[in-house]
Amino acid sequence: MVNKAVLPVAGFGSRMLPASKSIPKEMLPVVDRPAIEYVVKEAVRAGIKEIILVSHSSKGAIEDYFDTQFELEHQLAEKGKHALLSEVRDILPGDVSVISVRQHQALGLGHAVACAAPVVGDEPFAVLLPDVLVDCAGCAEDLGVMVEKYHASGAAQIMVEEVPAERVDQYGIVALKGEVPGAGESASMVAVMEKPAIEDAPSRLSVVGRYVLPGKIMSILADTPPGAGGEIQLTDAIATLLETSSVEAYAMRGRTFDCGNKAGYLRAVFHYAARHAELGEQVRAMMAEELVV
Repeated sequence: MVNKAVLPVAGFGSRMLPASKSIPKEMLPVVDRPAIEYVVKEAVRAGIKEIILVSHSSKGAIEDYFDTQFELEHQLAEKGKHALLSEVRDILPGDVSVISVRQHQALGLGHAVACAAPVVGDEPFAVLLPDVLVDCAGCAEDLGVMVEKYHASGAAQIMVEEVPAERVDQYGIVALKGEVPGAGESASMVAVMEKPAIEDAPSRLSVVGRYVLPGKIMSILADTPPGAGGEIQLTDAIATLLETSSVEAYAMRGRTFDCGNKAGYLRAVFHYAARHAELGEQVRAMMAEELVV
C-alpha cells in the first residue's frame, strides 16, 4: 500500500526572491495558510500516513509548522479562542507523521528523492512537488485516483497535462503507447524525456509534479548519472524503470498552480482567496473593483 509521500523542499526558491531570502518559499501564505499545507493535506486525503520532507538546514520553519506549539496553544485556550485553537492544533490528523531528512547538496530532483531512500525502503510511495498546487474542486482528487490505480494495476503513475508545443522544452515530456488518455484515465508510457527540444518532443504531455512510484526506483536512482543541467533527474530514472516495469501517464482532471514563480503564486492566491469560505465574497468584490480601476 502507498502510505508514504516524499516532498522535496530543500531548494532555495530563487524565483521567489527576495521574499524567499529568509522565509522558505513553501511557507509563503496562500490566503491564510502556507502553500506547503495544501500539498501535505492533498497527500493525506489520498491515504498517506507518513510525510517525508527532503529538507535543508534553512528550512526548519516547515518542520516547526507541523509540530505542536504548546505556548501558542495554551494562550489561545486561555483566551477562549477555541475555533482558532482547533485550526492550529488540528492541521493534520493524529495518525499522520511528518519527518525530515537532509539533502546536503542540490543535485537535482532525482537526488532529492533518493535522499529519502532509508525511510522509504522497498515500499511504494508518492512524490509531490510542493511548488505545484492541484485543485480538484468538483471532481475526485487526482492523487487519490492515482494511488487507487497503482493499487489496482501495480503500474507507476505519472500525472501529466497538455502544454503548448512551444513550451515542451521546459518540462519532462512523456511518449505513449497508444492514444492520449481522457481526464482521470491512465495510458501506458513508452518513454519520458527531460526538457526535449521542440522538434524532438514525443508529445505535448508534460509531467505535472505528482508521481506514484514503486520502491525499486530508489535503487535505480542510486545508479542514475547526472543528466539535463548536470543534475540527477527523476525522469531519467523513470525512463530506466520503463525498461522492466509498467509506467502509466495519468491525465489530470484538476487545475494546477505553479507557486514556484511570482505570477503562478499570485494566481494561486487569487484562486483560493476567491473560493475561501469566510473571505470569498469580499475577495471577489475587491477583485472586481481592482479590475474596474
